[in-house]
Amino acid sequence: MATFDLIGVGSPIMDLLARVPDDFLRRHVAGDKGGMVLVEAEEMARIVSLLGEAPAHATGGSAANATFNAARLGLRSTFLGKLGHDEAAEIYRRTFEAAGVDGRRFKRGPHANARCLALVTPDAQRTMRTCLGAALTLAPEEISAADFAGCRHAHIEGYLVFNQALADTVLAAARAAGCTTSLDLSSFEVVNASRAWLFGQFRRGIDIVFANEDEIRALFEDNSSPFDTLTRRLAGHGVLAAVKVGKDGAWIGQGEKLHRVEPRRVAEVVDTNGAGDAWAAGFLFAHLSGWPLPACGELASLMGAETVSHLGPIIPATRWPDVHAAARTLGPKS
Repeated sequence: MATFDLIGVGSPIMDLLARVPDDFLRRHVAGDKGGMVLVEAEEMARIVSLLGEAPAHATGGSAANATFNAARLGLRSTFLGKLGHDEAAEIYRRTFEAAGVDGRRFKRGPHANARCLALVTPDAQRTMRTCLGAALTLAPEEISAADFAGCRHAHIEGYLVFNQALADTVLAAARAAGCTTSLDLSSFEVVNASRAWLFGQFRRGIDIVFANEDEIRALFEDNSSPFDTLTRRLAGHGVLAAVKVGKDGAWIGQGEKLHRVEPRRVAEVVDTNGAGDAWAAGFLFAHLSGWPLPACGELASLMGAETVSHLGPIIPATRWPDVHAAARTLGPKS
């Protein structure tokens, strides 16, 4: 029997969260609204210095958010990523272990911990600038099948694909250890930079692919087809395709089967940061627990809707009793 249901793989990033007007992006931040761009420490410091007040802090990182939430839902979880050698790294590790995530597979580096500045505009969209710090130093030679021993499923964030040699090694090691795998495409920038690599990995075998509306359009270079059609195309590459379309819900495709996931309405969308990761956490919890795909989508939708109701990617501790109660109504009835 496996020791862990889930191992997340990615960058353990401390999130800095700030609300800004749209004009702040136009005046001070280069690049497209809603994307993620890697920056040096100096650029991060420049943007932070222009904020009206100090940003809030929360543990983050795409696969890390998914793993954190999956553990809170009840999956036996661990995480593989590289922490820094500073106070932020220690806070990060302690926060994960307090949530029930095994912390023994974190690697450590001598640099500052990774940070991501999430600039949240009034429409709840987040534009991210990330300084990877210690996480950037994770190297292929540090990864082996032993890192995945005793794990059923490996969930890998797309941002890792910016280093294709590392992503190749991670996927090979996970497969060698007998893990099933999932890949969250994470950003349209990831897709644009690695489209050929992604299709090559689909052929080698990835079990689940998560994408949002921008990522699926970038993957197929198709800005006009409806999302059910794009989901079928992705599923046609032999993966279980989970395509999130924001306020319009999601589509799940596997083989010839296609499921529509209705959105959960929320009173107020506060911040979309981490919503897709929470969606993936709900889906993975349900899927690895043997739920049928429509129910997997319902729990995923619940998790995403809960996350957008709060600032930051972490669901507040006070909300988890209600989340667990709602999740129990969606699962298979005994």
